[in-house]
Amino acid sequence: MIQYDLIVVGSGPAGRRAAIQAAKLGKKVLVVEQGKRVGGVSVHTGTIPSKTLRETALNLSGWRERGFYGRAYRVKQEISAEDLRRRLLITLDHEVEVLEHQFARNRVQSIRGKAKFVTPDTLSIEKDDGEVVHVLGTSILLAVGTKPFRPDYMPFDGKTVLDSDELLEIEELPRSMVVIGAGVIGIEYATIFSALDTQVTLIDPKSTMLDFIDKEIVEDFAYQLRDRNMKLHLGQKAEKVERLPDGKVSVTLDSGRKIVSDMLLFAAGRMGATDTLNLAAAGLEADSRGRLSVNPETFQTSVPHIFAAGDVVGFPSLASTSMEQGRIAARVAVGAIAKEPQKYFPYGIYAVPEISTCGLTEEEVKQRGIGYECGVARFRETSRGHIMGLDTGLLKLIFSLKTRRLLGVHIVGEGATELVHIGQAVLNLKGTVEYFVENTFNYPTLAEAYKIAGLDAWNRMGEIKHEE
Repeated sequence: MIQYDLIVVGSGPAGRRAAIQAAKLGKKVLVVEQGKRVGGVSVHTGTIPSKTLRETALNLSGWRERGFYGRAYRVKQEISAEDLRRRLLITLDHEVEVLEHQFARNRVQSIRGKAKFVTPDTLSIEKDDGEVVHVLGTSILLAVGTKPFRPDYMPFDGKTVLDSDELLEIEELPRSMVVIGAGVIGIEYATIFSALDTQVTLIDPKSTMLDFIDKEIVEDFAYQLRDRNMKLHLGQKAEKVERLPDGKVSVTLDSGRKIVSDMLLFAAGRMGATDTLNLAAAGLEADSRGRLSVNPETFQTSVPHIFAAGDVVGFPSLASTSMEQGRIAARVAVGAIAKEPQKYFPYGIYAVPEISTCGLTEEEVKQRGIGYECGVARFRETSRGHIMGLDTGLLKLIFSLKTRRLLGVHIVGEGATELVHIGQAVLNLKGTVEYFVENTFNYPTLAEAYKIAGLDAWNRMGEIKHEE
């Protein structure tokens, strides 16, 4: 039986970053991946495909130019599912190639198969051909990610009633679509298909959506969705879903409404992919959603030499944070010093329009009883916004009245996920409102919105009375 310093189960963002970090520290590393190719959910069904789909949809539909040329403007008149898939496959091939090269360059060994615990430090790996290999790990990292939650009462068929993984395989674009679940995944896909001129209806039993995002941003976002004729049925539950003889799907809500559409996407949550790991043999137990609890500083589970990172440990379930978790877990696992991650990380939602946020929301600032002031800039106030034909887009900054420090940055609109990093840097470096007022930004850019929002707050906060 071969012994490794670190065995990583899963090759998504957390797994691959952990494996490469341990290898860079001169350790013997094995990655076990059950998928056909390395990359995990992030590369094959999650992050990369959904963002590629979004980019393709916006490009082919001419979405970004409609501010100038009207709503009927399209770059390609008839957009097919094949158009979307073609770009997707090119992107995925590139991602996998880069990953395989990274593993080879760092001498990370990988094996394809299903892993499960035999003892707390031994895994058995069943390969595709049925051969079973046993390996021993001084440390083991579980980076198995998640899979869509598929309840028994939902009549999934992979054609008209789908989960978010199956959505990438559709053969034709629907004219109408119902999305159940107003979480990040549901909202991203609902708005992407809406940009392709599919009539989308979003249903969620909760009366609010994206509760961790600043309310003002969510309100602006919801207004934009309704403005382009997306139907939002929040606070309403889908009581009955049935496939109709004509190939359509019918949804009956608890409010008595009935919606018939070409396709239904069920995106109400995901489950940790831990059910096949035989966790009991390792002395571990997952929660009702298949997730593992860990020490947030070291990512150790209740069994000290077994670590978990990425989506399988729950919120925030972002590729970016998963990478950092994997890196920290690997360093702790092989006995290297691991620094605590920066306090503020950005959250990106790749909907149409994008939302990105970092730091405290206005609601959190109020709860903490901090005296504060907000500055707001609309993208249409910037010259760059005019050049791009933007009539929507909002950047909001929150400052402490006492320390004048930036407390939170919240953006909805074109390029939000790129723009947020300026605010993130200022937050982590404890910058104040003066940074935005006194700094020079490229002109014309959307980043100039930071200056406008900074001045908006500064005008009400007043100048510092004395030099500190």
